[in-house]
Amino acid sequence: MGDLSKQPGHLRPAPENFLSDEQVKAVAAGRRDFLRKSFLAAGAAMAAPIAARASDGDPEILNLPPWSTSLGMPVAVNPYGQPSKFEGQLLRRESPGLTRVGGASVSFAPLQGLFGIITPSGLHFERHHQGWHDVDPARHRLMINGSDPAFLKKPKVYTMDQLMRLPSVSRIHFIECGANTGLEWGNVAVPTVQYTHGMLSCSEFTGVPLKLLLEDCGVDYKKARYVLAEGADGSSMTRTIPMEMVENGEVFVAYGMNGEMLRPENGYPLRLVVPGVQGVSWVKWLRRIEVGDKPYATKDEAVHYIDLMPDGLHRQYSSIQECKSVITTPSGGQRLLEKGFYNITGLAWSGRGKITRVDVSVDGGINWKTARIEGPVQNKALTRFNIDWVWDGKPAMLQSRAIDETGYVQPAYGQLREVRGTKSIYHNNAIQSWKVVESGEVSNVQVL
Repeated sequence: MGDLSKQPGHLRPAPENFLSDEQVKAVAAGRRDFLRKSFLAAGAAMAAPIAARASDGDPEILNLPPWSTSLGMPVAVNPYGQPSKFEGQLLRRESPGLTRVGGASVSFAPLQGLFGIITPSGLHFERHHQGWHDVDPARHRLMINGSDPAFLKKPKVYTMDQLMRLPSVSRIHFIECGANTGLEWGNVAVPTVQYTHGMLSCSEFTGVPLKLLLEDCGVDYKKARYVLAEGADGSSMTRTIPMEMVENGEVFVAYGMNGEMLRPENGYPLRLVVPGVQGVSWVKWLRRIEVGDKPYATKDEAVHYIDLMPDGLHRQYSSIQECKSVITTPSGGQRLLEKGFYNITGLAWSGRGKITRVDVSVDGGINWKTARIEGPVQNKALTRFNIDWVWDGKPAMLQSRAIDETGYVQPAYGQLREVRGTKSIYHNNAIQSWKVVESGEVSNVQVL
């Protein structure tokens, strides 16, 4: 088992180059005046065109558009609601650099166009190891058994109807693929935040605590210390889960997502939810749970989703997604149209608990300011942050650095590589940098 505490930044106190208490009070007291001046500055370049339009009269105000003078569409046209046709560019996208093999594929969520912390079900990222299926819930079953009869007194098989009659929970959690931001390990600057961090989503999941099901089957917690979860897809995805994660009540089998049943590409009709743990352990199309006394070392945890360390050894079962953040706007592929006020916004998350602070730098990490955390702040869920910025038209380097409730500080690339070396693929939680040039173009760069 890998030592998960041996990560850069773990329990490291935050650096001292933050705003002082007096500065924080001054910012809070003067923020209204700051915003007023910022908007004045932002509008200065547009003053003449605005004045001209005001004197001439804006036709979009003076003339009623067609939709204000005609009947709208009836309800029955879209029995299931769809996004506006004007939002058609906001889509999950496959990477042009990744090749599909035997149905294995991934699509990235468009983080740059999302608000708040909840990912719409239709934009939730996908990762399939042998394609997805739309499984008939009437035929789907969940079996719970033990690798030894002493571990489980009453092995059982549940139908979906039986599971949905049991007491349920609904919780908001992020899910992140262990390979998210993986290309950045090799210093490959993919262009947008959708491709750097888009194997990440956050939803409200509904289902039955796994602890309840195991106890219904008569589990012996003293003997059974691990759980094996198996999916019904063609790859028979199987993952080991430590029993401590089940005993604390956080792990559950989910059939609901964002107020409706799971989508087929996200495991309909049943998937495992393991908060804070890499997405491959959230087994989709969940068909079997087995309890045992040792890790199972299946192919996807003995060969894949492991970390090659500088000493040549592999760090195995490194499941926890460490504290991480990213600025989503402005971000790579976007362009600042003019000088003036901008709201820098992004997301932070940690597999160890709640986010307590996010700091933002516009000069590549020389100076940091504390961003506003926008509620709600939930356990092992995405957290939205914002900070005010007035761009003066000069080059800038935007970064965000998250800190979680354990005291873990998100590391820079240099810090991360000191511990992990340069041959990793998975579990990259380094600080992301976006470079802004005089033209306003924003691009992906790497700062050590």
